[in-house]
Amino acid sequence: MSAKSRYDRLSSDRSQFLNTARQAADLTLPYLIREDETYTRGTLKLTTPWQSVGAKGVVTLASKLMLALLPPQTSFFKLQVNDVNLPEELGPEIRSELDLSFAKIERTIMESIAASSDRVVVHQALKHLVVAGNALIFMGKDGLKLYPLNRYVVDRDGNGNVIEIVTKETISKKLLKKFYPEYTKPNQPNPTSETSSHPEDECDIYTHVTLDNNRWVWHQEVEDEILPKSMGKAPVDANPWLVLRFNHVDGEVYGRGRVEEFIGDLKSLEALSQALVEGSAAAAKVVFTVSPSSTTKPATLAKAGNGAIIQGRPDDIGVVQVGKTADFQTAYQMVGTLSQRLGEAFLVLNVRDSERTTAEEVRMTQLELEQQLGGLFSLLTVEFLVPYLNRKLNVAQRTGEIPRLPKGGIVKPTIVAGINALGRGQDRESLGQFLTVIAQTMGPDAIAQYINPEEVVKRLAAASGIDVLNLVKSMQEIQQEQQAAMAQQQQMVMAQQAGQLAAVDQKREQMNADMLQAEAETQLPPPPIE
Repeated sequence: MSAKSRYDRLSSDRSQFLNTARQAADLTLPYLIREDETYTRGTLKLTTPWQSVGAKGVVTLASKLMLALLPPQTSFFKLQVNDVNLPEELGPEIRSELDLSFAKIERTIMESIAASSDRVVVHQALKHLVVAGNALIFMGKDGLKLYPLNRYVVDRDGNGNVIEIVTKETISKKLLKKFYPEYTKPNQPNPTSETSSHPEDECDIYTHVTLDNNRWVWHQEVEDEILPKSMGKAPVDANPWLVLRFNHVDGEVYGRGRVEEFIGDLKSLEALSQALVEGSAAAAKVVFTVSPSSTTKPATLAKAGNGAIIQGRPDDIGVVQVGKTADFQTAYQMVGTLSQRLGEAFLVLNVRDSERTTAEEVRMTQLELEQQLGGLFSLLTVEFLVPYLNRKLNVAQRTGEIPRLPKGGIVKPTIVAGINALGRGQDRESLGQFLTVIAQTMGPDAIAQYINPEEVVKRLAAASGIDVLNLVKSMQEIQQEQQAAMAQQQQMVMAQQAGQLAAVDQKREQMNADMLQAEAETQLPPPPIE
């Protein structure tokens, strides 16, 4: 079966999810999921929402997810030695050297990510996940490539594992000849140009990805013909095709987005915002009425300038008023309620507007919002971070950027971002509260008496994601420094005592000399001899 036939067959299972994604995009970011029929030679028709709460929520949530999954300052993973498979002959010195080598590998991977455009594509993919609930990322040699939901279909087995992917792209036939000169099929007009929105110089290219003999294989087809040199393959644990979902529903091939969960509030807010905007525009329109029997002519009133004096009675001139202030107030209050609910749903920080708002209240509000990310991180960590890291490590080892990691389970990559970062934050908060309670109830001296400071420093560093290697002094180093300080202090005391004794001896000798000199001066001279 050709890739096009397979794509058309799997599109029926995607139709309901795609329709929901388009409705969600129309209420938030309409450019994410577009109608294929609206694209004709650069002309793109997009709806304009009447409110921006949905767009702000999507961008905010996607940004927070990206910063949590791929933090810019620290590494999102850590290479550790598996103690179960670790040989017994490896001592602490060798493990310390391994930790240093692992830290160098982590920095190399993070530098390659920072130098590429991965974060830009990941942020765009996260926006698709929030709105449409699905996105596909291909990790090619030139960087990441994003496929929206309307450009790919997937098939899964009973356990939810991906077994087949088919993508669809529209490219120029001239570009096809440039990159695939071996393609000998004549440049014929598009046979479906009468019913298709594509011009005659464009064609659809399909990429078919399947799982075969525990390896991923793929090829590209144009008009049911396989393109030469378009085949590729990859190991199962280093698959470059990342099929992402925001929420997983058992039995469904595709995921559900965050916008779909709150689409009722978004639709209500859209309708009320449209009513308020149109009603406000009608209320802002100024129209004067003049009585037919009035001596004041409408033309005179229209030509009168600001502060002009004309003849007429004020009772004959009126202003049309809408008189819907109470109704507008009800709609405005409902819009505020819906905006607040949607802000909380998309983790938008709304601090209480008060003169007594403290920094602690702002911090606790931010912490409460971040705790809601726990459920959102779980699926993204499994379906994005783990295969993304495996592919990065596989490519870096093949290109020689990092040394080959030993096989046999000795080295174990561990994700320390996402849900694990939230867990470390909870540990840090709990440890700080524990020490504060001890200091308040038992006094500050109890911390020095009952708490091990070395363990506190290590746990705080682990909770903050900081490597303590060669950073925090060990108890042996602290004891050696204390002994050296005590020896130096003793030497200083002994030197001071020796100096004092020398000064006392010198003073005693001086006193003895002075006494001898005094005795010599006071001694009477001998009597003269007669």
